[in-house]
Amino acid sequence: MKAYKELGKEELLALREDLNKQYEEAKAKGLKLDMSRGKPSSAQLDMEKDFLGMVISDADVTTETGVDCRNYGLLDGIPEAKKLLADMLGVSPDNVIVFGNSSLSVMYDTVARSMVLGVLGNTPWCKLDKVKFLCPVPGYDRHFAITEQFGIEMINIPMSENGPDMDLVEKYVEEDPAVKGIWCVPKYSNPQGYTYSNETVKRFAALRPAAEDFRIFWDNAYAIHDLYEDKSDDLLEILSECEKAGNPDMVYEFCSTSKVTFPGAGIAGIVASAANIAQIKAVMTIQTIGYDKLNQLRHVKYFKNIEGMRAHMMKHAQIIRPKFEAIENVLSEELGELKIGSWTKPVGGYFISFDAMEGCAKEIVQKCKEAGVVLTGAGATFPYKKDPQDSNIRIAPTYPSEEELRVATDLFVLCVKLVSVEKLLKSMEA
Repeated sequence: MKAYKELGKEELLALREDLNKQYEEAKAKGLKLDMSRGKPSSAQLDMEKDFLGMVISDADVTTETGVDCRNYGLLDGIPEAKKLLADMLGVSPDNVIVFGNSSLSVMYDTVARSMVLGVLGNTPWCKLDKVKFLCPVPGYDRHFAITEQFGIEMINIPMSENGPDMDLVEKYVEEDPAVKGIWCVPKYSNPQGYTYSNETVKRFAALRPAAEDFRIFWDNAYAIHDLYEDKSDDLLEILSECEKAGNPDMVYEFCSTSKVTFPGAGIAGIVASAANIAQIKAVMTIQTIGYDKLNQLRHVKYFKNIEGMRAHMMKHAQIIRPKFEAIENVLSEELGELKIGSWTKPVGGYFISFDAMEGCAKEIVQKCKEAGVVLTGAGATFPYKKDPQDSNIRIAPTYPSEEELRVATDLFVLCVKLVSVEKLLKSMEA
């Protein structure tokens, strides 16, 4: 098949007629499939039945330091859980605080704390005339929702396979004191599945911010979410790089086990310098008596160590890897020669990023919805839900069954073709 842009008007009109017929047939099937969020599938959740069934006896509720996990104490988490998360990220347990089940809550609290109380003695952000955040795009919609809610101005930073455009990052951070932070998903980024290069991490660590209270919000959500044992990505550890560069306080790193055990019942953590940890703990003493230590203990007893976690993640990979490969095969076979879209080919994480022809994403997502397949809203991967090119679509392969995924992908491809033909015909009429 020739690339669509090489077709003449009559060929495109005939193609549109055929595609419209296929689309009406697809709509008649009455599909109800949801690919809007990166949720673990039922098969992945069922894999955790032994975790759910774990019983901690009265004799097993004490930590290695002698604290009873049923009672108050250990505000920043039990030592064993701190070590488990530290090993997951390659840092020292001294730099870890363990929270509840959601790293998103920890990120929200971190922004709120900066707004209300300030960062290490600096002016609270709410008392400043202007606060800005850099946002690598396409990116994670829930990050953008946090900063938008607090009235923080968001600035788009283009992404490449190596990470954010560091020339732009350096320019904004080092020249504008109103720039207080940047959102980052450094490994298997949401939605592209890119991992920041060593050079990118080193450039982050070497930043010389105009604002003393500038912070890198390093959401390492997919630190151990590899799809393959033999071709996973490696991410340089940023906290130690910041220390080497003389910027020990410049990063907050976030993590959780939400897609390792249960999304609603995992454990989350923050990694930061001693000074940042001290400020966070000072606030926590007022905010909470402590988080669920029994759940922290259950995670430790279940995995035992980082090797146990990695082995467990390969079981997840066995379930979701075929889904990623199935989508890649369909996209390559159906769209590869048509030149009407491009997509990423990640080796980890939870998403595939698809770029349609400019001005087509909203219409593709809408047509999929009308035919019974719900995708992440077009524009959601950009601040304020405004994709300047109206081209990016996030594909979340994990939740549907393999059969549902095949049906949904076929429909997606059909909608991409149909909307692209319509776009080309309109351009001929202009």
